[in-house]
Amino acid sequence: MDDSQLQRFRDRYPRLAGEPVLLQELARQGRVVTLEAGQHICLEGNGCSHLAFPLEGVARIYKVGETGREITLYRIEPGECCILTLSCILTESPFPAFAVAEQPLTGVVVPAGVIRHWSDTLPGWRQYSWNLVASRLGDIISLVEEITFRRMDQRLERHLASRERFPPGQQVKVTHQQIATELGTSREVVSRLLKDLEQKGRVELGRGWLRVLGPL
Repeated sequence: MDDSQLQRFRDRYPRLAGEPVLLQELARQGRVVTLEAGQHICLEGNGCSHLAFPLEGVARIYKVGETGREITLYRIEPGECCILTLSCILTESPFPAFAVAEQPLTGVVVPAGVIRHWSDTLPGWRQYSWNLVASRLGDIISLVEEITFRRMDQRLERHLASRERFPPGQQVKVTHQQIATELGTSREVVSRLLKDLEQKGRVELGRGWLRVLGPL
């Protein structure tokens, strides 16, 4: 890594910017990689030889059921790393899901041996990684609660109520299949529920897009 790349890392990961040993090893052994949107980062069952730190873009971690249906577990943005990859590195076990670049992705990859060394010797790294594990665990518990205790129409409405993903009144490019994948259901179910919301005047639907019109 050159100085400009290292500064980008400091900017994206301020909680690690005060760890001089980590930054020195990152500069020596870190490697900047780029992936196109849709390109897989890791497949289920693969070994984990590196841990990635995104600088730009978003990665999606998801599971695939026996029927081929997908469900998103969580996303990784700049400032974060994948706790499943970290767990696999520390336990030397295979990756239990799929990871894909949802947007064009630029990141720094660090060899697994370096990550294990940081975990053994750097309290700042351990604090960062455990805080991330705690945050992700909360996300996954919320996902389990959603799947277990909420009807699909309620889950869809909560999904569409995200102002970050679906700003009210703005046309958003998204397909029924993409929403179904996000929620772990079928496209037919999502299409039927969206049609109900359209008839109630709460969304507007088009080919490959939708617009949230009112409170959900």
